[in-house]
Amino acid sequence: MAHNESQNERGGKIFWLTEVQNELFERYQQANKRWLDRAQAEASAASEFVSKLSSARSIPDAMTAYQDWGTRRFEMMAEDAKHVLDDTQKFWQSGTHMLTNGFASKSAGLSS
Repeated sequence: MAHNESQNERGGKIFWLTEVQNELFERYQQANKRWLDRAQAEASAASEFVSKLSSARSIPDAMTAYQDWGTRRFEMMAEDAKHVLDDTQKFWQSGTHMLTNGFASKSAGLSS
């Protein structure tokens, strides 16, 4: 009977590890998609800047294009920082969840 209990315990740990891996993989996928979308937005902003700059007919028009582009770049940098912090927090939460549950199940195993 003890043999069955240890098999059940191992099965529970394997299930738990699979769940943790799935959670981490999903978070990595979300972060990856966000950064790919971000790269596309940056390429679009650069293309728009080049278009505005090439159509500028005067120095003030060119300065306006540079100013708009600079403003947009700073906004994007602020968004990047927010996403990095959010992603880092989510990964830490997943890691903490994994360690907490791992230690809890090991402690339960030691006390039996």
